[in-house]
Amino acid sequence: MRISVNWLKELVNLTLTPEKLALTLTVAGIEVEDIDDRRKNADGVVVGRILERQPHPNADKLSVCTVDIGQENSSTIVCGAPNARADIFVPVATLGTYLPAIDLKIKSAKLRGVQSEGMICSLTELGLEKESNGIYIFPDSTELQIGQDVRPLLGLDDVILDISPTANRADALSMIGVAREIAALTGATLSLPEVTPISIPDKKDLLKITVEDEQACLAYIGTAIEGVKIAPSPKWLQQRLQAAGVRPINNIVDVTNYVLLEWGQPLHAFDQDKLEKLAKGEALNIGVRFATEGETLHTLDGQTRNLKPQNLLITANDTPVAIAGVMGGEETEVDENTQNIILESALFDPITVRRSSKSQNLRSESSTRYEKGVNPNALEDAANRAIALIIELAGGTVVTQSIADARADYSSRSIELRLDRLHQILGNVETGKIAASDVERILTDLGCQLGNVHQTPKIWSVTVPSYRYRDLEREIDLIEEVARLYGYDHFCDTLPSKTEAGGLSFEEQIQRKLRELFRSVGLTELVQYSLVKPVKDEVTLANPLFAEYSALRTNLLSGLIDAFEYNLAQGNGALNGFEIGRVFWRTEDGIGEADRIGGILGGDLLPDGNWVRGGKNDPMTWYQAKGILESVFERLGLTVEYQATTEDERLHPGRTALLSLNKQNLGIFGQLHPQLRQEKGFPDAVYGFELNFDVLLSALNKDEQITPRFKAYSTYPAVARDLAFFAPLKISVAELEKTMKKAGGELLETVQVFDEYKGANVPEGERSLAFSLVYRTSDRTLTDTEVEPVHNKIREALVKQFQVTLRS
Repeated sequence: MRISVNWLKELVNLTLTPEKLALTLTVAGIEVEDIDDRRKNADGVVVGRILERQPHPNADKLSVCTVDIGQENSSTIVCGAPNARADIFVPVATLGTYLPAIDLKIKSAKLRGVQSEGMICSLTELGLEKESNGIYIFPDSTELQIGQDVRPLLGLDDVILDISPTANRADALSMIGVAREIAALTGATLSLPEVTPISIPDKKDLLKITVEDEQACLAYIGTAIEGVKIAPSPKWLQQRLQAAGVRPINNIVDVTNYVLLEWGQPLHAFDQDKLEKLAKGEALNIGVRFATEGETLHTLDGQTRNLKPQNLLITANDTPVAIAGVMGGEETEVDENTQNIILESALFDPITVRRSSKSQNLRSESSTRYEKGVNPNALEDAANRAIALIIELAGGTVVTQSIADARADYSSRSIELRLDRLHQILGNVETGKIAASDVERILTDLGCQLGNVHQTPKIWSVTVPSYRYRDLEREIDLIEEVARLYGYDHFCDTLPSKTEAGGLSFEEQIQRKLRELFRSVGLTELVQYSLVKPVKDEVTLANPLFAEYSALRTNLLSGLIDAFEYNLAQGNGALNGFEIGRVFWRTEDGIGEADRIGGILGGDLLPDGNWVRGGKNDPMTWYQAKGILESVFERLGLTVEYQATTEDERLHPGRTALLSLNKQNLGIFGQLHPQLRQEKGFPDAVYGFELNFDVLLSALNKDEQITPRFKAYSTYPAVARDLAFFAPLKISVAELEKTMKKAGGELLETVQVFDEYKGANVPEGERSLAFSLVYRTSDRTLTDTEVEPVHNKIREALVKQFQVTLRS
């Protein structure tokens, strides 16, 4: 909102410079985004009078003007404006003047052979209009003096502060609200405009108000004023609106905009005769209701709006004439032919206006204020202020006024404030703790009424003014106000004595370690939206921004598959990536959520080395993909078991494994289903996995797992033995290795499979496996007599447990 400093000075005894005022407001929480010093726009521009105008001898579109600017000699100025003529008063930029609006410094110069000593200005060149048809001509007035500064005449003797209040400070969206804030911050005296009740004839039967939903429209005041005369607003009113960035229209509309800026209460004026025309001869009934499907309204911005059920409407005998709190209709607007008006002053529900405005993608100065909440007790004051100004500027007579009122009484609501709690929250200032007298002074300056509940310890009962009722609701809100107005810079900035250095949580440490490990094995980290397009069983949003992002994801793998497909479509090749993110699901009690680790693998492990293969990519094998995952587990010191599964339809039924860790379900790993691969146009072999982060976290939450410990290398040679046998197909290599390690005890260092064969000379339903077993100890060189008994023990354990047929 643009705030005029000159206007502020009429409302509060302001002595601060604009720069100091901007700093004071910003520190207090009302940010000043920009300071527009309009005085610079016309510094050096004076009132001049054109004495004579002659055509330029060398240019058809230029003229040579002799201008009196109050100096000893008249000035010759070359002008290109078509409306320049003799005996008019105009703004003249004298030599040396800088015009920031057009970035021009005025110098004496020859224009087509004629010396020009200044510039006759338009409002565009003074920064008051975007486009001008010619130079500005001052209205005839006996008060004009040649050579006087034009800034007071054009409203350029002002400084504009562009403020951006926080969402909770609806009161700061008005001149009176900002004036109250400045008075509370500086102790200055307020001089708010006096509002006297208007004498209104008792003819309520002439205008009826019908509100269907009192929750959506808490109050509505309709005032009929007849015999008004539409005309341009006086200069002072136009200048104040222009300073606030509002375009003047006519005296009636300008008054409603002026009161909106002054009080923060939106108003709207209807042409009464146009309303009665819509009433079709019946008694006029102003209604407030929600729209029905199929209704339309041509709004003041020239667009035809297809109304929706969430649009709250103002109606004339059930015909829509305005979107309540947002914008009026063109069919009932006030124009130059208007003689009688209905003035609306209403209190609409913020949520209702917000939904209505959003559904039409239409925001206005009125909707902005209604959405944040206007002062419910200022409704009559704003209406009376507008009525008085309309009668003053446009004449007319108040005929009747009707009111529908369902407002709650906020005057009895009070909040208890404890001085001890305030000290506990805010801590100390330079002089110790904030004194009770300072607390009382600050809250009183804010307009609060204080009563004593308890003297020791000190407790107050605080009644909040109506213009802050939506902002100050709890004790902590009052404490924040005391801190804000006392000044944040007055609080001590020393840390408490019992402070400890911050650190990362264990969960965050593990997540960072996992990211590092997955990147180290060649995977790219992906970050994707948690919001997805709904398919089935997802948790859907009640109010989504887009249909494509209206549900919460239940897994990571689907998103990774889409990312793989997108990467291929963009010509970036196959993707090796991982993601750590959250998934969601429905439970009996509501919604569950947890972190998962997902990955997708399908790119060439050596993309820069395919020249040795004639430029052909080498598809990743199942064991290579599994090895990437295994290397991460190995770095973490985890032993993960694999078991065949067919439960995930996206994965190959014969090349998918469930992963378990410490007898807990860790996740799933497998090759994408051939049918899915074909539909997506993927390479021959793409693999995916999804792991439960909580299971990993539980397994790693042990000192011996996360703290690396050095184990001395053996300086003695190892003894290697091979072991080959036929084993049933249903028995996994993991089970065999587990049995061997258990039987081999401390002497057995490693077990590694190096051969598998199925086919001729192998019994049906079995396969031939060969393992390399390495034996070693750290204190001596092993002999055959020590190794053979252990090796035989392993053989016997395999025969006994799995009925294998030994070959060596």
